Amino acid sequence: MDRGKQGEPHPAVRSVTGRAPAYSGPVPALDPAAGDVLRPAQDTPTPAPAGAPAPVRTSGPLAGPSGPPAGVGSPAPPAAALRVRGLRKAYGPREVVRDLDLTAAAGRITAVLGPNGAGKTTTVECCEGLRRPDGGTVEVLGLDRAAPGAAARLRERVGVMLQDGGLPMAPRAGAVLDHVAALHTDPVDTGGLLARLGLTDVRGTPVRRLSGGQRQRLALAVAVAGRPELVFLDEPSAGLDPQSRLAVWDLLRELRAAGTSIVLTTHLMTEAEELADHVVVIDDGRVIAEGTPAELTGGSQVVVSPPPGTAPEDVRGALEALPGVEVAVAAGLVRVSVAGPLDAGALSAVTAALVAAGLGAAGVTVHRRTLEDTFLDLTGRRLREEDR
Repeated sequence: MDRGKQGEPHPAVRSVTGRAPAYSGPVPALDPAAGDVLRPAQDTPTPAPAGAPAPVRTSGPLAGPSGPPAGVGSPAPPAAALRVRGLRKAYGPREVVRDLDLTAAAGRITAVLGPNGAGKTTTVECCEGLRRPDGGTVEVLGLDRAAPGAAARLRERVGVMLQDGGLPMAPRAGAVLDHVAALHTDPVDTGGLLARLGLTDVRGTPVRRLSGGQRQRLALAVAVAGRPELVFLDEPSAGLDPQSRLAVWDLLRELRAAGTSIVLTTHLMTEAEELADHVVVIDDGRVIAEGTPAELTGGSQVVVSPPPGTAPEDVRGALEALPGVEVAVAAGLVRVSVAGPLDAGALSAVTAALVAAGLGAAGVTVHRRTLEDTFLDLTGRRLREEDR
């Protein structure tokens, strides 16, 4: 994969993040004979007339070289890209979001996790403007979502990738992306972005003939086509092969490095651990835990198998005197939880304490606690039947 010169983002990312000249041509014509028929919603923005001055972005990752210098006529960036307070939403008698508070920092990746039916999808849809909350406030890029005119002002600053992609099936993949990009005043280099996501060869293929993974990558490209300051991504790497998933992750990291704020919902714990600066866990319509991945995983475990004839309680007693550890017995094994990373010194201290007590061990293994461990501890192992 061509990543450009070392230290520089890929050319397609430069176009996404505002480091390439803005598109100034007309809206690409669609070819009905080829199936390129789009029916945008009535509130979809239209391009400026020929010769009209294009609006200039003066802040955020979409700012172009023609914008004013920093601090000259530029509004101060919001303290948070997204701020939700006391959010409530019910479907009939069923309350699915209950006084929920959530903050996503500007220029960071915030992962929203939760089992099916936890309320995370409804929460994010309220933030995207797709659902009207019953109570509370949603502030996006410093604007109250419910304020008059806020939706129109946010439309070009916010990108959305829906769970099902939300793509029209008949048009060609490239036509969809070109059309969406041309609806923005400062769009991406669509050819470069397609290449970045491995979609160049299917540019002329109707969306309905794309594989699931190709549609997923196209939906991501559409979400960032207007170089949004904030982008909501719902399961961006679901169904992707490992190579495609890594390409998506690389793109998201580079967007973050350029200042784009990302709110990511995912069921892949490894994705959240790899990408997120901050993780929010939602269950039963409320935030039940949040923090950095390191804060939520909370260290490692040394698992000791007692030797034959030795009671696990005796092993626990020998290890409880060690500083900075928590010791528990479960299923005949002694688990020693260590805060933070487990180094050689901590492991040596465990084995030395066993030897000093004359106990020894039948086996000693090391387990690094993962975000999935924490998630299951918080939400349980019961299967959930629906998402909301």
